Amino acid sequence: MAPSNMVSSITRERYAELKADVERHTRLYYAEARSEISDLEFDALMRELEHLETEYPELRTQDSPTQRVGGEAIEGFETVLHRIPMLSIDNTYNAAELREFDARVRKGLAGEKPTYTAELKLDGVAISLRYENGVFVRAATRGDGMRGDDVTQNARTIQALPLRLQGNPPVDLEIRGEVFMRTPELERLNRLREEQGEEPFRNPRNTAAGTLKLLDPKMVAQRRLDLYVYDIALAADRPPASHTETLRDLEHWGLPVNPNRDCCTSIDEAIYVCNNWDRRRRDLDYEIDGMVIKVDAAAQRLRLGSTSKSPRWVIAYKFPAEVAATQLLDIKVQVGKSGALTPVAEMAPVKLAGTIVKRATLHNFEELAKKDLRIGDTVEVQKAGEIIPQVLRAILEKRPLDALPFPIPEICPVCGSETHKDPDGAFLRCLNLACPAQAKERLGHFASRKAMDIDGLGPAIIDQLVDRGLVHDPSDFYRLDAAALTALERMAEKSAANLLQAIEASKTRPLSRLLFGLGIRHVGAHTAELLASNYLNVDALMIAPEVELSEIHEIGEAVAGSVCGFFETAENRALIERLRAAGLELTEGTVAHDGPRPFEGKTFVVTGTLTRYSRDEIHARIKALGGKAASSVSKKTDYLVAGESAGSKLSKAVELGVTVLSEADFDALLGGAS
Repeated sequence: MAPSNMVSSITRERYAELKADVERHTRLYYAEARSEISDLEFDALMRELEHLETEYPELRTQDSPTQRVGGEAIEGFETVLHRIPMLSIDNTYNAAELREFDARVRKGLAGEKPTYTAELKLDGVAISLRYENGVFVRAATRGDGMRGDDVTQNARTIQALPLRLQGNPPVDLEIRGEVFMRTPELERLNRLREEQGEEPFRNPRNTAAGTLKLLDPKMVAQRRLDLYVYDIALAADRPPASHTETLRDLEHWGLPVNPNRDCCTSIDEAIYVCNNWDRRRRDLDYEIDGMVIKVDAAAQRLRLGSTSKSPRWVIAYKFPAEVAATQLLDIKVQVGKSGALTPVAEMAPVKLAGTIVKRATLHNFEELAKKDLRIGDTVEVQKAGEIIPQVLRAILEKRPLDALPFPIPEICPVCGSETHKDPDGAFLRCLNLACPAQAKERLGHFASRKAMDIDGLGPAIIDQLVDRGLVHDPSDFYRLDAAALTALERMAEKSAANLLQAIEASKTRPLSRLLFGLGIRHVGAHTAELLASNYLNVDALMIAPEVELSEIHEIGEAVAGSVCGFFETAENRALIERLRAAGLELTEGTVAHDGPRPFEGKTFVVTGTLTRYSRDEIHARIKALGGKAASSVSKKTDYLVAGESAGSKLSKAVELGVTVLSEADFDALLGGAS
């Protein structure tokens, strides 16, 4: 490595030239969607730049293109305060509501006519970007609108984000944008994950959000996030006069701005643009879920102002759920772990909201009869929330003459036992506990991640174990040996050894996980934790009177009756004894009681979309410090932790005077408690 005084003026000039060339070609490719050189030529320029920085490290700066993936993995994200709050945007869902928005704007402007801009509403992650003297210095997520997470290192990996702006930008500049993932990139990642035997990512938005919160920037870089910017939050020395001017300035400084935008002289013109993009959105290689309509003039925006939650000069128009027509080929009946029989529609493949849909649950036979769906019908299908396929209706004018109503099953399609309708509900059930379909579902539930977490016990293995008579109930898992497992299809010695190790490890799971895994009706993961925390061991719970159980907050009569009924059944008590004999601890444990418990006696409710924690993680933190994580707000609630898009629980908490915490507030409370 050459000493500093050996850097010649020729070398410095070549370095500056290389750096400018790489920045220019990166901007052309990612911000303007065009290129002047081949990938091979670009790579050659980058290699030469890296070589010079290796030889002369004093040349390297933070805005160098080589620093996009700099540094090692971090331990966590710091919280930063937004200098200008990142407010939310109100939603509309039809043309009438857009016209109501226009009427409010005109009233706020005393009849003055506004001009609007209409932009695509990307289904991504909002981000705030800060530049000082044209150099990128910070990126932060929206968080609760007032505070967000510092994701600067991860943002540096986004090729579309310039590390240095061109032209003459303001000295202090804060920009708002959307980080997203293009559909082809999601498809590429899913091909890799499937090759490695991993679950595919479900949609671009969630994948982008999860990627931006990874703690290793090198992993973030591998997923190729993208970016469009759409506004200036702060331009210290020269705020723009209009939104149109804002977008032109952003482009002039080399920032990526979505080219698909329109200037509209009336709300009717904006409605036309919205309808046009609703038809065209599937032509894009990224997801949009609506349009954003903004008053263009900055002076008019200032007069309109904002509420505490959102600006009055902007509205989001959400596209209606996409509906497609396809043929109902068959109706299958599935039997779940509780014996519930569920009709499932098997349909001719149809593309809907970017994916191929072939199956959809019909929920129960009352719903099936109400919609009068018949095999052979042409049906309308939509994706509820753009995720879950849902059959809306049959198109009666296309119904075949021989199509007959689907008969309500009188016997279980798996074991042939008589079916029974719930006296207090809509479900039809098979009550035969020996039913193979129920057994497989119950065993899979017992081994699932939130229950006993037995890695390797997937549906294919459980099917073989049940079909070969090796496993009848969960206690049989603990009698399996290497010989029995290696005799199964696709089960090598190493896989068998790993599975046996996972089974052994599950013996130490706390009582709450076991109670959830047993599949007691009405007992989900949260209820199981309530029961375990109140009784601490299975013996105390098994003899608890129903009236005592029903008095526990959030338990109630239905759950209490179900729990007592489960433990009063001789077969179930025998199962508990077999599990005890197999070595399961059957206690909740006292690990959480060993440390300080500053949340003792405090009840928390968590609502909305969290950015710092998964729901399981924040509940675990609350419980580890002695608090109770409840699912509903009541007078007994001490704190509501409200994430993004908090709804009715937040309203009720405010009404009852419950203390409301943002994620940042919760972190501060944790800091004070530790």
